Amino acid sequence: MRILAVDDDPIILELLTQFVAIMGDHELTTALSGPEALDFVRKPATDHIDCFLFDLQMPQMDGVELTRRIRATSGYSDAPILMLTAMSDKRYVDAAFSAGATDYITKPFEFSELTARLGLVESLVRERKTLTKKVFASQAASAKNQAEFIELHEPVFIYDVENLIDYVAMQNYLAQLARGSLFGSTTFAFTIRQIKDHHRALSAFDFTSLVADVAEVISDTLAGHQFLMSYAGGGTFLCVTESGWRPEMTVLMDAINLSLARIELYNSQGEQLYVRVSAGEAMRLIWKSESAVMDAVSAAYTSAEAASEAYERARASFWNGQVRA
Repeated sequence: MRILAVDDDPIILELLTQFVAIMGDHELTTALSGPEALDFVRKPATDHIDCFLFDLQMPQMDGVELTRRIRATSGYSDAPILMLTAMSDKRYVDAAFSAGATDYITKPFEFSELTARLGLVESLVRERKTLTKKVFASQAASAKNQAEFIELHEPVFIYDVENLIDYVAMQNYLAQLARGSLFGSTTFAFTIRQIKDHHRALSAFDFTSLVADVAEVISDTLAGHQFLMSYAGGGTFLCVTESGWRPEMTVLMDAINLSLARIELYNSQGEQLYVRVSAGEAMRLIWKSESAVMDAVSAAYTSAEAASEAYERARASFWNGQVRA
């Protein structure tokens, strides 16, 4: 991978240079500030950067703002960004992931830890390149005659939705918080009803667009609360909220479905799509170990899927009864 590391401490940059040289499979470039990094990335002659390593606290431009600027730069909306920082307070963690960080590593870190994280990033880069090819191949092909498709449970990345982060980042965010304090965190999820039917009928491009539209409606509905959300695949959106807020899920679901009814979604052939969501249970995350946190997140995900399936069973039962009558 081509990696760009940014830190105002030359000693850290030298240490990273030595680490990457030992790994042997990556090419590292360094910068001492955010503006220097942006100038380098935006030069026409610069080869595409696959991964970024940012310090959090730097003069001129901190790592959070640099992350936002990179995310807004063409070609880098989903590039992995790892924060390498001594700051472990929750407010720094929240700010980094909200800005678009993929992972968060606290200094001092072990060589083995950085090696492992970069190994995961390398796999992520390969997967995203494959997924991007699928989506754009689908956009160029007809909906009913295409070779490429997206798996139903593939956690596709969605762009330009407020407070939405990719699923890998969400997993890393929860793991990071579980090592410290989850404060008043609560997790819950929404699942798109009839998601298998939508997936079967739509092209990869239309399916991704559908997921993005639902994500935007959920984000707008949660506006005013401190939250992060992610598309976890299978038509399910996972949310984590803060400030001790425990939402009334039925009220939220009704508000989301009302908005979906108002905006009227269509596929690329101009056919209207009937899209609604079901809500799962809200799970508190405070005072839990890392494994218990992940179990609670899994339970929230599963409860949303179960609610969607229950709705479909009830709907099918109702219509079957109408036909028999």
